[in-house]
Amino acid sequence: MTQTSTPKTLYDRDLNLWLEDPIAKLKARRFEELDLVNLVNLIDEVESLSRRDERELRRRIKVLLSYLVKRCYVSAPEAFRNWSLTIREQRSAWEAILEDSPRLKPYLLNQFEQIWQKALAETQEDYPDINFPSAFPVPTDVGLLLTEKFWN
Repeated sequence: MTQTSTPKTLYDRDLNLWLEDPIAKLKARRFEELDLVNLVNLIDEVESLSRRDERELRRRIKVLLSYLVKRCYVSAPEAFRNWSLTIREQRSAWEAILEDSPRLKPYLLNQFEQIWQKALAETQEDYPDINFPSAFPVPTDVGLLLTEKFWN
């Protein structure tokens, strides 16, 4: 028995190569040359970029919050330097995302409690003997989260 399969389109095989064509047509204002399938795929890709930035921001914030709370509540001086470096790295990445997409700041504030609860759960799992606060222990001001040391 032979199995027939539909040949994959360029969009399915190589997204970046596929993008070159609609981008070139859009830049040249040759809108009539864009076919409906390309437009639908292009819309899907643009929408996925927004979701990707949201996912990346949530991931970075979760890591940041986890390391901030570890740095504040876990007595492990041998780990402080690495935790501080991770905090710095996450803050830098978070700041870059917000610079590129300022509209994500309200999204972040809206998602903060949910992200905090996930970060807290993971951190509690790693350190079951530590009594972490159930609410994030400092104001959820983006400026503070990006700059302040919350530990001594």
